[in-house]
Amino acid sequence: MNKPHYADIARDLTQGIASGRFPVGSYLPTELELRDQYKTSRHTIRAALHELQQLGFVSRRKNAGTRVESTQPKNDFRPSLASVEDLVQFGSKHQRVVQSTAEIAAAGPLAKVLQCDEGDRWLRISSLRVDGDGRRPPIGWTDVYIDPGYADIAEAAREEPDTLISALIEARYGRCVTEIQQDVHAVNVSREMAELLRVEAGTAALEIVRRYLDSSGVAFEVSVSLHPAERFSVSMRLKRSAVSAKENI
Repeated sequence: MNKPHYADIARDLTQGIASGRFPVGSYLPTELELRDQYKTSRHTIRAALHELQQLGFVSRRKNAGTRVESTQPKNDFRPSLASVEDLVQFGSKHQRVVQSTAEIAAAGPLAKVLQCDEGDRWLRISSLRVDGDGRRPPIGWTDVYIDPGYADIAEAAREEPDTLISALIEARYGRCVTEIQQDVHAVNVSREMAELLRVEAGTAALEIVRRYLDSSGVAFEVSVSLHPAERFSVSMRLKRSAVSAKENI
């Protein structure tokens, strides 16, 4: 049996808080108790509890446990993406609201970002990313660039706002993602984008460029996302390779 992902555990605990199983003011089971309950590692439990803490559901203090503080998430949420699975979950939780679609010719800086020739044609799908109920400020803006031959994907993107565009392409055309290359840059929000994201112009933000590669190593989708810094974080894990570890023995 596969061990549960930390996001699944966080979601289950969140449901327990919302349902009253863990009322406000009470304490969640200890890390060791949760480890045994979910049959996973203590590291995974800590990651799940950290997610709840970031969302404002709980507070944590050393030697005091994990206290339930609210049944509703706070506004300055910080989803963390560290795997393809996290990205899929992000897509289902933070829905896409398509603002426009257009066929464009890549030129200048955009051609460099897309790693294509000047004048290459792309279908651009521009969207806001919002949480499920849409009551909080947008978590970001995303421009997705795909082959113009996938024109029907634009309508599907509107009809299925909680499904990643790469998953729509896979379902309709059988082109599967085997690797995602991701580059993260620190930028300032432009005046035009500030109004859309409901922040001050010049606010610090993360620009994330993702290239979705198929089994032959060809990118069939490129997304460029802009996230105000206080609403988003990127996490990753670095592990020593087996060869390197042996060299240190």
